[in-house]
Amino acid sequence: MPVLEDIRALDFDNSQVTFWTIKGPNGLASEAPKYSGKWVETTDQLDAFLKTTLVEDLLRIEEVLDYGLLTQNNEASALHIPTDETYAHKILVEIQAEISEKKVTKVKQLLNSSLYLAKIIIEDDVIIAVRKTDSRWRTKKAANLKNIYFSDEQLAIDNCPHFELSKTFDFIIFRGDILILNKGAFESVLRHKQAQKDDFAELLQEEEFHAAFVDVAPLVNYIGDNKIQLRRACAIRMKGHYRDADFMERLRVNQAEYGFNIHFDVNGKIIATEESCPQIMKALLDHRLKSGFSTHIYDVQDTTPVLVR
Repeated sequence: MPVLEDIRALDFDNSQVTFWTIKGPNGLASEAPKYSGKWVETTDQLDAFLKTTLVEDLLRIEEVLDYGLLTQNNEASALHIPTDETYAHKILVEIQAEISEKKVTKVKQLLNSSLYLAKIIIEDDVIIAVRKTDSRWRTKKAANLKNIYFSDEQLAIDNCPHFELSKTFDFIIFRGDILILNKGAFESVLRHKQAQKDDFAELLQEEEFHAAFVDVAPLVNYIGDNKIQLRRACAIRMKGHYRDADFMERLRVNQAEYGFNIHFDVNGKIIATEESCPQIMKALLDHRLKSGFSTHIYDVQDTTPVLVR
Protein backbone atom coordinates (compact mmCIF):
# COMPACT_ATOMS: atom_id res chain seq x y z
CA MET A 1 0.00 0.00 0.00
CA PRO A 2 1.65 3.27 -1.12
CA VAL A 3 0.54 5.30 1.89
CA LEU A 4 2.11 2.82 4.30
CA GLU A 5 5.33 2.68 2.31
CA ASP A 6 5.46 6.48 2.10
CA ILE A 7 5.15 6.90 5.88
CA ARG A 8 7.71 4.18 6.63
CA ALA A 9 10.18 5.90 4.31
CA LEU A 10 10.15 9.13 6.35
CA ASP A 11 13.07 10.13 8.59
CA PHE A 12 11.51 10.05 12.05
CA ASP A 13 14.87 10.68 13.69
CA ASN A 14 14.79 14.22 12.31
CA SER A 15 11.19 15.07 13.11
CA GLN A 16 9.45 17.50 15.40
CA VAL A 17 6.59 16.44 17.66
CA THR A 18 3.73 18.43 19.12
CA PHE A 19 1.33 16.83 21.57
CA TRP A 20 -2.35 17.86 21.30
CA THR A 21 -5.37 16.94 23.39
CA ILE A 22 -8.81 17.18 21.85
CA LYS A 23 -12.28 17.47 23.35
CA GLY A 24 -15.17 16.27 21.24
CA PRO A 25 -16.93 15.26 19.13
CA ASN A 26 -19.52 17.78 20.32
CA GLY A 27 -22.76 19.08 18.88
CA LEU A 28 -25.89 17.38 17.61
CA ALA A 29 -25.39 13.82 16.45
CA SER A 30 -27.15 14.66 13.20
CA GLU A 31 -24.61 17.40 12.38
CA ALA A 32 -20.90 17.52 11.63
CA PRO A 33 -18.94 17.13 14.88
CA LYS A 34 -17.10 19.96 16.59
CA TYR A 35 -13.74 19.64 18.31
CA SER A 36 -11.60 21.88 20.49
CA GLY A 37 -7.88 21.30 20.83
CA LYS A 38 -5.03 22.31 23.12
CA TRP A 39 -1.33 21.70 22.65
CA VAL A 40 1.13 21.17 25.47
CA GLU A 41 4.88 21.36 25.90
CA THR A 42 6.56 17.96 26.17
CA THR A 43 9.97 16.60 27.10
CA ASP A 44 12.35 14.99 24.63
CA GLN A 45 11.69 11.68 26.37
CA LEU A 46 7.95 11.92 25.74
CA ASP A 47 8.51 12.97 22.13
CA ALA A 48 10.74 9.94 21.62
CA PHE A 49 8.07 7.67 23.14
CA LEU A 50 5.40 9.02 20.75
CA LYS A 51 7.63 8.56 17.72
CA THR A 52 8.64 5.06 18.79
CA THR A 53 4.99 4.13 19.35
CA LEU A 54 4.07 5.24 15.84
CA VAL A 55 7.05 3.51 14.22
CA GLU A 56 6.24 0.25 16.02
CA ASP A 57 2.60 0.52 14.92
CA LEU A 58 3.73 0.93 11.32
CA LEU A 59 6.11 -2.02 11.52
CA ARG A 60 3.32 -4.29 12.75
CA ILE A 61 1.18 -3.68 9.68
CA GLU A 62 1.57 -6.49 7.16
CA GLU A 63 -1.60 -5.85 5.16
CA VAL A 64 -3.75 -2.83 4.35
CA LEU A 65 -7.43 -3.41 3.51
CA ASP A 66 -9.93 -0.94 2.13
CA TYR A 67 -12.29 0.29 4.84
CA GLY A 68 -15.69 -1.31 4.56
CA LEU A 69 -18.74 -1.32 6.74
CA LEU A 70 -18.19 -4.98 7.57
CA THR A 71 -14.42 -5.21 7.10
CA GLN A 72 -12.41 -5.96 10.22
CA ASN A 73 -8.66 -5.81 10.73
CA ASN A 74 -6.41 -7.63 13.16
CA GLU A 75 -3.17 -6.83 14.98
CA ALA A 76 -1.16 -7.26 11.75
CA SER A 77 -3.40 -5.28 9.40
CA ALA A 78 -4.88 -1.83 8.99
CA LEU A 79 -7.87 -0.38 7.19
CA HIS A 80 -7.57 2.45 4.69
CA ILE A 81 -10.03 5.24 3.96
CA PRO A 82 -9.55 8.60 2.19
CA THR A 83 -9.56 11.54 4.57
CA ASP A 84 -12.25 13.36 2.59
CA GLU A 85 -14.74 10.57 3.31
CA THR A 86 -14.57 11.36 7.03
CA TYR A 87 -14.74 14.30 9.43
CA ALA A 88 -10.97 14.18 9.95
CA HIS A 89 -10.61 17.66 8.43
CA LYS A 90 -12.43 19.05 11.48
CA ILE A 91 -9.57 17.88 13.69
CA LEU A 92 -6.88 18.96 11.22
CA VAL A 93 -8.22 22.50 11.16
CA GLU A 94 -8.23 22.59 14.95
CA ILE A 95 -4.53 21.67 15.24
CA GLN A 96 -3.16 23.78 12.40
CA ALA A 97 -1.05 26.11 14.53
CA GLU A 98 0.52 26.01 17.99
CA ILE A 99 -0.64 29.49 18.99
CA SER A 100 -0.49 30.82 22.54
CA GLU A 101 -4.29 30.85 22.95
CA LYS A 102 -4.33 27.08 22.46
CA LYS A 103 -1.45 26.22 24.78
CA VAL A 104 -2.17 24.22 27.94
CA THR A 105 -1.28 26.21 31.05
CA LYS A 106 -3.43 24.44 33.67
CA VAL A 107 -4.02 20.77 34.34
CA LYS A 108 -7.81 21.20 34.17
CA GLN A 109 -7.41 21.99 30.47
CA LEU A 110 -6.20 18.40 29.96
CA LEU A 111 -8.95 16.74 31.98
CA ASN A 112 -11.90 15.27 30.06
CA SER A 113 -10.03 15.23 26.77
CA SER A 114 -11.60 12.68 24.43
CA LEU A 115 -8.44 11.94 22.51
CA TYR A 116 -4.82 12.88 22.21
CA LEU A 117 -2.60 12.99 19.17
CA ALA A 118 1.00 13.33 18.12
CA LYS A 119 1.52 15.85 15.34
CA ILE A 120 4.81 14.80 13.76
CA ILE A 121 6.42 17.12 11.21
CA ILE A 122 9.12 15.81 8.87
CA GLU A 123 10.21 18.45 6.35
CA ASP A 124 7.04 19.17 4.32
CA ASP A 125 5.09 16.18 5.64
CA VAL A 126 2.79 16.01 8.64
CA ILE A 127 1.69 12.74 10.27
CA ILE A 128 -1.15 12.80 12.79
CA ALA A 129 -1.30 9.77 15.09
CA VAL A 130 -4.52 9.67 17.12
CA ARG A 131 -5.51 7.79 20.27
CA LYS A 132 -8.82 7.80 22.14
CA THR A 133 -8.26 8.49 25.84
CA ASP A 134 -9.15 6.13 28.65
CA SER A 135 -11.00 6.83 31.90
CA ARG A 136 -7.90 8.17 33.68
CA TRP A 137 -8.35 11.39 31.69
CA ARG A 138 -11.81 11.98 33.17
CA THR A 139 -12.29 14.47 36.01
CA LYS A 140 -14.39 12.07 38.07
CA LYS A 141 -11.87 9.25 37.76
CA ALA A 142 -8.95 11.52 38.65
CA ALA A 143 -10.77 12.87 41.71
CA ASN A 144 -11.45 9.37 43.05
CA LEU A 145 -7.91 8.04 42.72
CA LYS A 146 -4.67 8.71 44.54
CA ASN A 147 -1.39 7.95 42.82
CA ILE A 148 1.35 6.22 44.75
CA TYR A 149 4.86 5.16 43.83
CA PHE A 150 7.45 2.74 45.20
CA SER A 151 10.91 4.05 46.06
CA ASP A 152 13.58 3.13 48.60
CA GLU A 153 11.56 0.06 49.62
CA GLN A 154 8.49 2.05 50.59
CA LEU A 155 5.28 3.44 49.10
CA ALA A 156 4.62 7.16 48.95
CA ILE A 157 1.86 9.40 47.65
CA ASP A 158 2.44 11.25 44.41
CA ASN A 159 0.30 14.39 44.33
CA CYS A 160 1.13 15.26 40.71
CA PRO A 161 -1.75 14.74 38.23
CA HIS A 162 -1.28 11.62 36.11
CA PHE A 163 -2.42 10.75 32.60
CA GLU A 164 -1.89 7.51 30.73
CA LEU A 165 -0.53 7.09 27.22
CA SER A 166 -1.04 3.90 25.26
CA LYS A 167 1.68 1.99 23.44
CA THR A 168 -0.44 2.01 20.29
CA PHE A 169 -2.40 4.57 18.27
CA ASP A 170 -5.94 4.09 16.94
CA PHE A 171 -5.51 5.68 13.53
CA ILE A 172 -2.98 7.65 11.50
CA ILE A 173 -3.73 10.58 9.19
CA PHE A 174 -1.20 11.22 6.43
CA ARG A 175 -1.70 13.50 3.44
CA GLY A 176 -5.10 12.48 2.08
CA ASP A 177 -5.32 9.07 3.71
CA ILE A 178 -6.15 7.43 7.03
CA LEU A 179 -4.74 4.13 8.25
CA ILE A 180 -7.04 2.61 10.87
CA LEU A 181 -5.67 0.31 13.56
CA ASN A 182 -8.70 0.39 15.86
CA LYS A 183 -11.93 0.55 13.85
CA GLY A 184 -14.24 1.11 16.81
CA ALA A 185 -12.22 4.03 18.14
CA PHE A 186 -11.95 5.56 14.66
CA GLU A 187 -15.71 5.42 14.15
CA SER A 188 -16.37 6.84 17.60
CA VAL A 189 -13.87 9.70 17.41
CA LEU A 190 -14.88 10.80 13.90
CA ARG A 191 -18.59 10.01 14.28
CA HIS A 192 -18.49 7.63 11.38
CA LYS A 193 -21.53 5.90 12.87
CA GLN A 194 -23.62 8.98 12.07
CA ALA A 195 -22.70 8.59 8.42
CA GLN A 196 -24.08 5.05 8.63
CA LYS A 197 -27.30 6.35 10.17
CA ASP A 198 -27.64 8.83 7.33
CA ASP A 199 -27.01 6.08 4.79
CA PHE A 200 -29.63 3.89 6.44
CA ALA A 201 -32.13 6.76 6.33
CA GLU A 202 -31.45 7.12 2.61
CA LEU A 203 -31.94 3.37 2.16
CA LEU A 204 -35.39 3.71 3.74
CA GLN A 205 -36.25 6.36 1.15
CA GLU A 206 -35.66 3.98 -1.76
CA GLU A 207 -38.85 2.73 -3.40
CA GLU A 208 -37.03 -0.39 -4.62
CA PHE A 209 -36.14 -1.33 -1.05
CA HIS A 210 -39.72 -0.87 0.17
CA ALA A 211 -40.97 -2.81 -2.86
CA ALA A 212 -39.06 -5.88 -1.67
CA PHE A 213 -41.06 -6.05 1.59
CA VAL A 214 -44.64 -6.25 2.72
CA ASP A 215 -43.62 -3.98 5.62
CA VAL A 216 -40.10 -2.79 6.50
CA ALA A 217 -41.05 -1.76 10.06
CA PRO A 218 -39.86 -5.02 11.72
CA LEU A 219 -36.50 -4.65 9.99
CA VAL A 220 -36.19 -0.99 11.02
CA ASN A 221 -36.91 -1.94 14.64
CA TYR A 222 -34.37 -4.76 14.47
CA ILE A 223 -31.60 -2.50 13.15
CA GLY A 224 -32.43 0.42 15.45
CA ASP A 225 -29.31 2.25 16.65
CA ASN A 226 -27.09 -0.83 16.74
CA LYS A 227 -23.69 -0.06 15.25
CA ILE A 228 -23.15 -3.50 13.75
CA GLN A 229 -26.62 -3.69 12.21
CA LEU A 230 -26.27 -0.16 10.80
CA ARG A 231 -23.05 -1.24 9.10
CA ARG A 232 -24.84 -4.22 7.63
CA ALA A 233 -27.77 -2.11 6.45
CA CYS A 234 -25.36 0.25 4.71
CA ALA A 235 -23.62 -2.72 3.09
CA ILE A 236 -27.01 -4.01 1.90
CA ARG A 237 -27.61 -0.68 0.21
CA MET A 238 -24.13 -0.65 -1.31
CA LYS A 239 -24.51 -4.15 -2.74
CA GLY A 240 -28.06 -3.46 -3.92
CA HIS A 241 -29.14 -7.08 -4.33
CA TYR A 242 -32.74 -6.08 -3.52
CA ARG A 243 -32.74 -4.13 -6.81
CA ASP A 244 -31.81 -7.26 -8.77
CA ALA A 245 -34.97 -9.14 -9.80
CA ASP A 246 -32.98 -12.29 -10.64
CA PHE A 247 -31.26 -12.28 -7.23
CA MET A 248 -34.58 -11.89 -5.42
CA GLU A 249 -36.17 -14.68 -7.45
CA ARG A 250 -33.28 -17.03 -6.64
CA LEU A 251 -33.62 -16.04 -2.98
CA ARG A 252 -37.30 -17.03 -3.01
CA VAL A 253 -36.64 -20.31 -4.75
CA ASN A 254 -33.44 -21.42 -2.98
CA GLN A 255 -33.57 -19.86 0.49
CA ALA A 256 -34.77 -23.02 2.26
CA GLU A 257 -31.90 -25.02 0.73
CA TYR A 258 -29.50 -22.59 2.37
CA GLY A 259 -31.04 -23.00 5.80
CA PHE A 260 -33.21 -19.88 5.82
CA ASN A 261 -36.82 -19.69 6.93
CA ILE A 262 -37.92 -16.48 5.21
CA HIS A 263 -41.56 -16.15 4.21
CA PHE A 264 -42.93 -14.36 1.15
CA ASP A 265 -46.43 -13.22 0.27
CA VAL A 266 -48.25 -14.16 -2.95
CA ASN A 267 -46.58 -11.25 -4.75
CA GLY A 268 -43.11 -12.43 -3.82
CA LYS A 269 -42.51 -9.75 -1.19
CA ILE A 270 -40.58 -10.56 1.97
CA ILE A 271 -42.68 -10.88 5.12
CA ALA A 272 -40.33 -9.50 7.77
CA THR A 273 -40.79 -10.67 11.35
CA GLU A 274 -38.76 -10.19 14.49
CA GLU A 275 -37.50 -13.76 14.21
CA SER A 276 -36.59 -13.64 10.52
CA CYS A 277 -34.78 -10.27 10.45
CA PRO A 278 -31.29 -11.74 11.12
CA GLN A 279 -31.82 -14.19 8.26
CA ILE A 280 -33.09 -11.45 5.95
CA MET A 281 -29.99 -9.38 6.64
CA LYS A 282 -27.69 -12.34 5.86
CA ALA A 283 -29.61 -13.11 2.68
CA LEU A 284 -29.53 -9.54 1.33
CA LEU A 285 -25.83 -9.31 2.18
CA ASP A 286 -25.27 -12.56 0.27
CA HIS A 287 -23.41 -13.87 3.30
CA ARG A 288 -24.52 -17.51 3.13
CA LEU A 289 -22.54 -19.49 0.61
CA LYS A 290 -22.02 -23.14 -0.35
CA SER A 291 -18.60 -24.70 -0.75
CA GLY A 292 -18.01 -26.19 -4.17
CA PHE A 293 -15.78 -28.80 -2.58
CA SER A 294 -17.45 -30.04 0.60
CA THR A 295 -20.95 -28.74 -0.38
CA HIS A 296 -21.19 -27.42 3.19
CA ILE A 297 -23.03 -24.13 3.70
CA TYR A 298 -21.28 -21.32 5.58
CA ASP A 299 -21.97 -17.86 6.91
CA VAL A 300 -19.19 -15.58 5.67
CA GLN A 301 -18.21 -11.94 6.18
CA ASP A 302 -15.99 -11.22 3.20
CA THR A 303 -17.78 -11.86 -0.08
CA THR A 304 -15.14 -10.33 -2.32
CA PRO A 305 -15.40 -12.08 -5.71
CA VAL A 306 -12.43 -14.19 -6.69
CA LEU A 307 -11.35 -13.90 -10.30
CA VAL A 308 -10.67 -17.29 -11.88
CA ARG A 309 -8.21 -17.06 -14.75
